Amino acid sequence: MPKFQLGEATPNFTLPSTTGETFSFEQHQKDNQGWHLLIFFRGSWCPVCVEDLQNLQESIGFFEGKNVHITTVSTDKLDDLKAMKEEHGFTYPVLADEELQALEAFDVHYHREDDPYEDHGAHGEPAYFLIDENGKLLYQQRQTSPFGRPTVTDLRKVVQYINSQKK
Repeated sequence: MPKFQLGEATPNFTLPSTTGETFSFEQHQKDNQGWHLLIFFRGSWCPVCVEDLQNLQESIGFFEGKNVHITTVSTDKLDDLKAMKEEHGFTYPVLADEELQALEAFDVHYHREDDPYEDHGAHGEPAYFLIDENGKLLYQQRQTSPFGRPTVTDLRKVVQYINSQKK
């Protein structure tokens, strides 16, 4: 059972950003009215994650046009995330959650060293949350492995569908 249901308020968190600033999700929501797409990814070492983030960057105009603000989070090391962001020119926030604060608040799966199969060591798995202008959950998807995550095309469809159906 998910930690929170659709329509419920999502938690706040404060994490270090690759820009060198401290990022408050609550303040970011206040400063950027609209919806927020919060994406947890495995790390800078994951080629599939990096490709997904590149595809997300290529579609940034779509999301901005729908007033959807993207924020990404990983349990990877801040310095590695900084290098990845610089190399690929990502314009959306990339945050380091090395202490697992946001991961735990959003009930994102954490693959541990003692889990039943080896998978690149300990790290957070992909998860996706679409949050409305009032901080309420519109969509969520959590993975327990790297497979089955939505593509950028899927995320675009989710935004369009929920926007057309929202009460």
